[in-house]
Amino acid sequence: MDIHIHSSFLPQTDPEASLAFYRDTLGFEVRKDVGYNGLRWITVGPPDQPGTSIVLYPPTASPGVTDDERRTIAEMMAKGTYAIMLLATRNLDATFERIQASGAEIVEEPTVQPYGVRDCAVRDPAGNLLRVQELG
Repeated sequence: MDIHIHSSFLPQTDPEASLAFYRDTLGFEVRKDVGYNGLRWITVGPPDQPGTSIVLYPPTASPGVTDDERRTIAEMMAKGTYAIMLLATRNLDATFERIQASGAEIVEEPTVQPYGVRDCAVRDPAGNLLRVQELG
């Protein structure tokens, strides 16, 4: 079977802050920036991986989301429990220093986990938990 991961979605609550984090801090390129009814969907991805993208989307824009669900989504995003993404890098220390210098919230500094990987954890401007794993 020929199947690939094309896009994954992460919620964003502030398009400009998310754009600055993913473009300027992580070095992703902007592939699309689409506005509709005052909302924005921003597609970003690593420059050397043109077939894989992250769509930063307004989470409450989905049809059928109730007011109660909007409140729940906002609460979960504020706690950092709504969305998680695992990234990987060959130089975790340099990547961590760049993220830390951006002012991003640090959840866990680089450490070797009991399950054998070395990684760190940060939150993006929307509160999404990003774990950055060091490639061996």
